[in-house]
Amino acid sequence: MSSPSFNLRPYQQEAVRAINHHWKEWDKELLVLPTGCGKTVVFNTIANQRPGNRLILAHRDELIEQARDKYEAMFGERPGKIKAQETDIRPVTVGSVQTMSRRDYTGMFDTVIVDEAHHAISNSYQTVLNQFPDAKVLGVTATPDRGDKKSLARYFDGIAYEYGLKTAVSEGYLCPITAKTIPLEIDMNEVRVSIGDFQVDSIAEALDPYLPQIAEAIQEHASARKTVVFCPLISIAQELAYLIPGAKEVNGNSPDRKEILDWFDKAGPGAVLCNAMLLTEGWDCPSCDCVVVLRPTKIRSLYCQMVGRGTRLFPGKDNLLILDFLWLCQKHNLCRPASLVSDNVEDIQAVVKEAKDEEIDLFDAVSDAEEARRTALAKALASQTRKKSKLVNPLELFNLLDDIGLNDYEPTFKWEEADATERQIEALAKFGVDAEGITKGYACAIMDRLIGRSQRSLATVKQVKCLRGFGYEPIDWTFDQASRKISALAAVGWKRWKLRD
Repeated sequence: MSSPSFNLRPYQQEAVRAINHHWKEWDKELLVLPTGCGKTVVFNTIANQRPGNRLILAHRDELIEQARDKYEAMFGERPGKIKAQETDIRPVTVGSVQTMSRRDYTGMFDTVIVDEAHHAISNSYQTVLNQFPDAKVLGVTATPDRGDKKSLARYFDGIAYEYGLKTAVSEGYLCPITAKTIPLEIDMNEVRVSIGDFQVDSIAEALDPYLPQIAEAIQEHASARKTVVFCPLISIAQELAYLIPGAKEVNGNSPDRKEILDWFDKAGPGAVLCNAMLLTEGWDCPSCDCVVVLRPTKIRSLYCQMVGRGTRLFPGKDNLLILDFLWLCQKHNLCRPASLVSDNVEDIQAVVKEAKDEEIDLFDAVSDAEEARRTALAKALASQTRKKSKLVNPLELFNLLDDIGLNDYEPTFKWEEADATERQIEALAKFGVDAEGITKGYACAIMDRLIGRSQRSLATVKQVKCLRGFGYEPIDWTFDQASRKISALAAVGWKRWKLRD
């Protein structure tokens, strides 16, 4: 095994450690990293560290060669390749799922890494994966939505490590994201749905009458930006490119495909590249700073892939702008910009409304929406008549710790849906939380929050509850600060007015 010629980022190091730790107990784990956060670096590091024969499984030429090139750059060794007529098996091999699903490699690989793991439950992938029943499996994907996670849960045991988009931006690894809602109402109510998402030909029919207005909006709001547009069909991409002066269209059959992509890579502000979902995977252009999604979808992982084409850092690039439209759809929930970091319908719609007036910072807008919902929930909780108890229930805990994530929790994997264990209930009771009647996964989520607070030496739930009753806001207080304040209150007979705060 070789050593990398560069240092992994802190979160990449954490991911590697977490995956190896989880593999001690489970066989099939997921790694969730936003587009642009170096998933290829992480899984190549894993591949380099593992014993035996290792397989990296992908479904597109770009992903296959990207994995091989990156591995060679990191470790100085070129992985083998299984694709079409080429069968070059080495300690580390990158394989095409289309080719391998038609052949028998039973038991040949000890570790299997699935790039773009949201495809892993398809028949072709399962045909390959079933050949290696004893292998350790790692699936790598960008942030999937809850539906994707539940589908993946049919094969994977759990998520070994997840790094959020908002965290990646706040820590400076991806660029800030802004959103602007264009006041053009596009009627999606008659668009047909098949296999959980909108049919592309039906989307194209709905979009066609609006293309001149869409072209005008792109020129008006993105003239100083470098824009990639995702369309449902090649014909729509070609027509839109025709309507925008200087724009170009690229598809899988374009004879000058490489030249067009090179042109866009080198182009400056004002360049527009239209495509029909060709560029969702295996294509990078860090200088792109505007994305227009004209392929509306209910699948968050697909939406993340499209937007992710513009989230990478680039010199002189201040942010990524997502141009959104007023998609009118009464029957289904469409992915919108806020869907990148929230799956709460109220928050998503609130951001759409706010972005109609001006270009807004996406994460600030989501935080504002969460705060408004948090305040409403707190008021509803305060108005409820409930018995006093030494323990708090999960809803009260959310209110005490001001943690919207606890309120939004829903189980993903099957094990999370089981009832909380007696051990969990007892452990949470020691933290001051009543866990009766909640699921095992919810108990884990609460325990993670509380252990995290304990590790940071923050005030306990019991301390927060006590001090809240005296009008304090001690969420961010340390354990020692809370202890001193409680001791001071006890010394004056629990009369706050006697204290000099």
